[in-house]
Amino acid sequence: MKTNKRSNRIDLRIDPKAKEALQAAALLKHKSVSEFILENALSAANEVLADRRHFGLNAEQWEAFQAALDAPPRALPRLERLMREPGFFDAPAAEN
Repeated sequence: MKTNKRSNRIDLRIDPKAKEALQAAALLKHKSVSEFILENALSAANEVLADRRHFGLNAEQWEAFQAALDAPPRALPRLERLMREPGFFDAPAAEN
């Protein structure tokens, strides 16, 4: 079983109304305030990080990137064979 050891702290200074709102929301979700804040902060962080669409390439890297995009797809025989096989939902319906 994986154990999450939390040894780092983040302290927040918030006004009483914000604390009340966090406590009420955590209570509705059946979580501690710390769990509620951590889950929601991590969710927001992951969204921000996933939304990063800008990356820099020098001229040589850009040319290699363009060449990879323009190259024809390579043959994947095992994948092609798999795609020709009938799937679970492709089986004929059982007659009653």
